[in-house]
Amino acid sequence: MQLKMRIFGKVQGVWYRASTAGVARDLKLRGHAKNLPDDSVEVVAVGSEKNLLKLKKWCAQGPTRSMVERIEEEWSENEGSFEDFKVL
Repeated sequence: MQLKMRIFGKVQGVWYRASTAGVARDLKLRGHAKNLPDDSVEVVAVGSEKNLLKLKKWCAQGPTRSMVERIEEEWSENEGSFEDFKVL
């Protein structure tokens, strides 16, 4: 399964991507987290539905200094060609 999320709020400059990558790696997920020009963060993760749901729950909170306002999500069967989880 693949989960693509776009996270809005105070999510840039607060270690959101690096923290998300650490959680995703702990959950054995592959994909990436990257900043977008509109100050949101895109997270694309591939793995088991159970672990993707755990990542989604974590992303709703984020690291200590973040303030998540909302998340847009898109699920698909496409698993892409990710070898690990990267910060872009």
